Amino acid sequence: MRILLIRHGDPDYEHDTLTEKGHREAALLAEAALDLNLGKCFVSPLGRARDTAEYCLKKTGASAETLDWLREFPARVDLNAHPELRDVYLNVSTGGGKRGIWDMVPSYWTEHEEYFDGKRWRESEIAGCTDLTETYDRVIRAFDEFLAEWGYVRERNHYRVTRSNKETVTFFCHFGITCVLLSRLWSVSPVVLWHSLALAPTSVTEVVTEEREKGIAYFRGLRLGDISHLYAGREPASFAARFCEVYEDGIKK
Repeated sequence: MRILLIRHGDPDYEHDTLTEKGHREAALLAEAALDLNLGKCFVSPLGRARDTAEYCLKKTGASAETLDWLREFPARVDLNAHPELRDVYLNVSTGGGKRGIWDMVPSYWTEHEEYFDGKRWRESEIAGCTDLTETYDRVIRAFDEFLAEWGYVRERNHYRVTRSNKETVTFFCHFGITCVLLSRLWSVSPVVLWHSLALAPTSVTEVVTEEREKGIAYFRGLRLGDISHLYAGREPASFAARFCEVYEDGIKK
């Protein structure tokens, strides 16, 4: 089985759609869509993902099913309710006090070893004062049910093969949820992926099953955050999902 995880184009978060740059990025992605072999397509219900997918679907003549659990990972921390965490979320927009669970400053999360652990992150301070674990479990439960329908049943940290296949499924979704799905496939902490990766808008991430023992599968990454379609179209990568490279540059919005 082959899974493609495609992030939406450069976002206009206020209107939940794409910026002009995002539309250019999505159009360039569509030029590569036939070579990508998208297979069966699924899309987040949010506008920026749907608008991105539309370019590829039109180019290939495919359709996409909407899956609610593909929406951007909705766990949030309320800084009004937990003001002691404000220093943990420096230099990020708080949106009325609430903030996506990622974007903790590295001086905090890197000094708490539980965030690196595939199980102990559930016992962390952030998990204890938010709906992080409940939301994570709801998403991965839906993801595991999806994989089971395609012939891969979760058993401990691998998947039992009930119907092996070489089919492709494509998820048009978001950065945060992509990290959650990868963390489930690889049995690692989502916190590490949220803070160690920056998957650019319209980037393509590809994982495939490998069945080295009959009936036992694991998912291996073949490419991560591929934006070769942007290089081909001479379109610079968006800065979305990144912070400044040096402190003196300040925070780029």
